[in-house]
Amino acid sequence: MANDQAPRPRSVRMTGRERREQLVAVGRRLFAEKGYDAASVEEIAARAKVSKPVVYEHFGGKEGLYAVIVDREVGALLAALEQSLQDQRSHPRVLMERAALAFLSYIDDNEDGFRMLVRDSPVSQSGGTFSSLLSDVARRVEGILAAQLKLRGYPTKDAPVYAQMLVGMVAYTGQWWLETHKPSKEVLAARLVNLSWFGLAAMEKKPELRGGAGS
Repeated sequence: MANDQAPRPRSVRMTGRERREQLVAVGRRLFAEKGYDAASVEEIAARAKVSKPVVYEHFGGKEGLYAVIVDREVGALLAALEQSLQDQRSHPRVLMERAALAFLSYIDDNEDGFRMLVRDSPVSQSGGTFSSLLSDVARRVEGILAAQLKLRGYPTKDAPVYAQMLVGMVAYTGQWWLETHKPSKEVLAARLVNLSWFGLAAMEKKPELRGGAGS
């Protein structure tokens, strides 16, 4: 008697690169949801529908997977910011607007990646943390601010301080916006630059506390 039932198609085996990318995607989502400490190799393997040894084979364990993902996210964000600041012939305010919008666009397009970056990293993770990333971004902003401070007769030695302030403001606002997505990133970028730019424009050259140090 002929068997009319069609043969069951064989499952397609992933290549090594495809499996690696699958584990990266699964790990990114899990680390974003739970953080590094709460995530486990067991759960990563279960979500990817593989055995634990497969995770160890590709990344050497949870820390290795985490490091690869963070390195990718940091690289993607820095590349976007560097691209936004590339045309130094543009007006500094336009550069600030582009940088703020690039930061918010990264958050909009990479929510899981950004959630990973702002969470605590493992103790043994010496680089690629969110704080070191922001310091890297601030160093890129220093040059723009130093030129503007010099143009307006302000001491350029203050550029690193103001760069940290501006980058911190955008980063913290970005974390808040991640949960709301309101207003639009274009409106938010305009508001951020409005506050920072006109704050810089009206700065005192030698600011002092109005109420005194002990008040």
